[in-house]
Amino acid sequence: MLALLLSLLLSAPVFAADHFLLNCGASINQRFGDRLWETDTAHKQFLPPNAADISLTSTAAAEQGPSVPQVPYTTGVRFFTSQFTYSFPVSAGPKFLRLHFYPAQYIDGGGRFVKTESFFSVTAGSYTLLSNFSAYLTVSGVDPPVVFREFLVNVDETLKKLDITFTPSPKSYAFVNGIEIVSIPAGFYIRGEDDTGEHPITWVGSSGTPYYISDNTALETLYRFNVGGKTVSPYEDSGMFRTWYSDDDYVVGYGYQTPSLDVNVSYTPSAPAYSAPASVYTTSRTISNHSNAVNWTFPVDSGFIYLFRLYLCEFMQEITMANQRVFTVDIENTTAEAHMDVFMMAGGSRIPIFKDYAVQVPETDGLRRGKRDVWFAIRPNMESQSVWANAILNGLEIFKLNDTTGSFAVPNPEPPVVASVNQSPPPPQARSNKKVKRKAWSVSGGVATIMLLVLLGFLIFQHRRRRVRDSPSDMASHATKTSWAPLSPMSASTQTSGFSATSSLPSDLCRHFSLEDLKFATDNFDESLVIGRGGFGKVYRGLIDNGATPVAIKRLNPESSQGVREFRTEIEMLSKLRHVHLVPLIGYCNDGGEMIIVYDYMSRGTLRDHIYKSPNPPLPWKRRLEICIGAAKGLHYLHTGAKYSIIHRDVKSTNILLDDRWVAKVSDFGLSKVGPLGGAETHVSTAVKGSIGYVDPEYYRRQQVTEKSDVYSFGVVLFEVLCARPAVVASPIKERVSLAEWARQCYRRGSVEEMVDPRLTGEIAAECLNTFAEIACNCLKDQGIERPAMSDVVWSLEFALQLQEAAEKSMGYGGAGVDGVSLPNSPSYPLLEKGESSITVGTTADDDGGFLSTSEEAAAMFTGSRTVTSTASSSRFQSDNVFSVITDQMGQKLTDSNYPAWSLNVKTALEANLLLGWIDGHEAAPPKILSKDGKENPNPEFQTWIVIDTQIRACLLVVISPSVHKHVRNFTTSADLWNALAARYNSVSTTHIYQLRDKLHTLRKGTKTITQYLDEVATILTDLDALNEVIPERDVVNAVIRGLPHEYSSFKQNIRMNNENISLNQLSGWLTSEEKNL
Repeated sequence: MLALLLSLLLSAPVFAADHFLLNCGASINQRFGDRLWETDTAHKQFLPPNAADISLTSTAAAEQGPSVPQVPYTTGVRFFTSQFTYSFPVSAGPKFLRLHFYPAQYIDGGGRFVKTESFFSVTAGSYTLLSNFSAYLTVSGVDPPVVFREFLVNVDETLKKLDITFTPSPKSYAFVNGIEIVSIPAGFYIRGEDDTGEHPITWVGSSGTPYYISDNTALETLYRFNVGGKTVSPYEDSGMFRTWYSDDDYVVGYGYQTPSLDVNVSYTPSAPAYSAPASVYTTSRTISNHSNAVNWTFPVDSGFIYLFRLYLCEFMQEITMANQRVFTVDIENTTAEAHMDVFMMAGGSRIPIFKDYAVQVPETDGLRRGKRDVWFAIRPNMESQSVWANAILNGLEIFKLNDTTGSFAVPNPEPPVVASVNQSPPPPQARSNKKVKRKAWSVSGGVATIMLLVLLGFLIFQHRRRRVRDSPSDMASHATKTSWAPLSPMSASTQTSGFSATSSLPSDLCRHFSLEDLKFATDNFDESLVIGRGGFGKVYRGLIDNGATPVAIKRLNPESSQGVREFRTEIEMLSKLRHVHLVPLIGYCNDGGEMIIVYDYMSRGTLRDHIYKSPNPPLPWKRRLEICIGAAKGLHYLHTGAKYSIIHRDVKSTNILLDDRWVAKVSDFGLSKVGPLGGAETHVSTAVKGSIGYVDPEYYRRQQVTEKSDVYSFGVVLFEVLCARPAVVASPIKERVSLAEWARQCYRRGSVEEMVDPRLTGEIAAECLNTFAEIACNCLKDQGIERPAMSDVVWSLEFALQLQEAAEKSMGYGGAGVDGVSLPNSPSYPLLEKGESSITVGTTADDDGGFLSTSEEAAAMFTGSRTVTSTASSSRFQSDNVFSVITDQMGQKLTDSNYPAWSLNVKTALEANLLLGWIDGHEAAPPKILSKDGKENPNPEFQTWIVIDTQIRACLLVVISPSVHKHVRNFTTSADLWNALAARYNSVSTTHIYQLRDKLHTLRKGTKTITQYLDEVATILTDLDALNEVIPERDVVNAVIRGLPHEYSSFKQNIRMNNENISLNQLSGWLTSEEKNL
């Protein structure tokens, strides 16, 4: 009887001691599902006495989208114009606090409350839940456009009340649609040092040290997943009204299965029925055949500690004893649990357990908070020699713990996700069709099978010419093949011998040459015309069209390991791609068993020919930068600008060619692969190919290639350009064998300058070198997700070029040309050298003449520890109070998010004191020397100008955030510093440009009308234009086409095949007409 009673108690859900459901501002109580939402007007005791004076209610939203739940979002809202506190009488102990927001226009608001103007903070007791929060910005582009936040707070025994305070930001307002408060069992999530239960929290990375969550700690729920299963609603939860979502959007790749079984589970005191519903414990995600792990990534806020709770249950019939399935759990590439045997830990089958782990996610750059991805994985423990090399996960919760100030707040709007320091490739941006899967293309058999397939391929090609298909399933199955009929399938022993005359190559997209044509063009392949050699064979210089057109002719060696597939791939890729930074394909030859490709002739050869191991004169730094930018743009086009993403797989300095105008062209597409098709695909599984020293180590380990593999290879190229040495050398110094490894070590030590090509001495501006080395080293991050996209690489290289040009301009040089004008041999280009003026900064004999390396030095310069004197007598320049003028009048300190307002204040302050010309360039420096009566004397006007300029520059350095200070401190005039700040803050620190570009790239039409879809595109472009960011029209057109759904497949195909240079206006008109026809 006692056992039966215990069983009933363990299987019963929890009943909340406190359960409040408020539909704020609603006129009546309303039931939604099995829960009754009460209007807050019926509970005056919860509201402050002056509620009517400082708040306003509305009972209906003017915008009621079909995806927005009616209660509590569209039936009521309460607006606050002043600080407003709800006070709930509750019992002591932990509570779930849930807040609901729907940023919309409301009927009763009378237009007074504009959703875009709402910014506010929310506190619960002493905890700051939200700060300067904008619901509108948070849901921008999200469907449904509602915000739900869940927190776990503990109510003290002495208070027995929970105060929730909404505080509008200045000149703004706050609002809320719904508030939930639900009691939860004590000790279930919050467990301090006095807890003696069976669930210690493991502190990841600290050798098994337990972690404690005290009663004065609050938690924010970030994720709650029914892993491998469907969403579990609050009504199906075990008494705490939690929602368990599907984890489909966060799992990476397809290396999993999702077994489930409709069985009863046996709850225990360690994992009672309220821990999670049975529907969570009896669904799962496990490792599929031929995979070695299941991986997830989760965007989180840096600078916080997180609690990971794993729900586990072995319900599968195959698991009947311990050591049958043993696995490890990794969080942030750190082993959280090395030996997870669920059967053994639970004490049997179908017995649930849960395990807790605490993880510190450091701030993004050690100085500020931002979004970043956390990597989570389960993988078999092979050392245990278990029966099944597999792993299982049933449920997962991730909570954020408040910081030391009691706050959960992060910048709003939140900056974009920053790659983790230790993580693997990211999940895709959109997974709208998880069922689209790549199908393997494999052919084997005898001669009869070969002939049959050749004939079948020809028929398929003819059919495709009459009817173009572009459905999702068609894309998935054909993305790894050509868009015309496959070449003759051959065995490994014969694949280099040529291909059938019935092969169908794109003669409509490029020229087909006869073998006699190319023999004539090369004087029968005269060895004196060889301009290149490789594993594929030789490249000849030739002349076609009666000697009028020089070409490069690549002839495959029959003995080469590169065969029909690579030959076909290169023709396929280049015949479809047209870009100024890709080598142009002219045609091919497949006569007489030959495989020959004809390109446009690149007269200056390869990039490597001009940086090392060559008699050519060394390229100046500025030209090297321009070439790198061009090559990066070519790779960026491959990754984002073509119909499908294309991964080059063999990026290296010999595959970057230069035409007669030094324009870089990416070449050699024989190893290229069509990239992931979107949806849930993030990589392409393939055997590792590439060149030694350039291959992405993550690609090598996982045999999964992504666009970030090209980014890694390009990072090696960038250091080749900087150092003028090969990717791999035979060196007695181990760390210098690999260029990538040497570069990373030098960058970590801060000694990149020792790597620089000695022929560039005095030619590279210090800030340009810093920026170049930073982006190059970021490309070499070990994990792909940490590396920048090629668009970011392009931007950073262009920024480095701007810094170089600014330094050259400030020194009076127009830039170094091929003929060798170089900059002064000084890394920081000081405007004043020692002894050139009567300005005195400091008192030491070895002072650098006014160069300020830290903001502390700058501040000290004007607070007594340093002095500035001037021999100037002109009354026009009054410099004594410049520092105090700016600091007193600008009104705020520069942060990562307030640059526009801050810069306006600074300019206003300077203009009011007739000093604006120093930063906008209109107050140019006077001559340093005055000639009078045949004598040259120092110009006092110049010396005073320098004093003021130094003061302005010092002031700016004082108020720059540390994360940016190190990148701009070397600018020696206030104008150069101001311009660098504008470029960096407008393009990097505010992060808004990248958010908008990403939004445009991932935009999908979905259920919107064409007009709504194009309006959304227009809004993004308007926002980008306001930030002076111009997106090429072709890129916008491609983004719009890419976002169209399946029913527009034929339209998309026709556009891409027949309208290469379509304008956005043309596309808009055609789409409007097409919508009417559908």
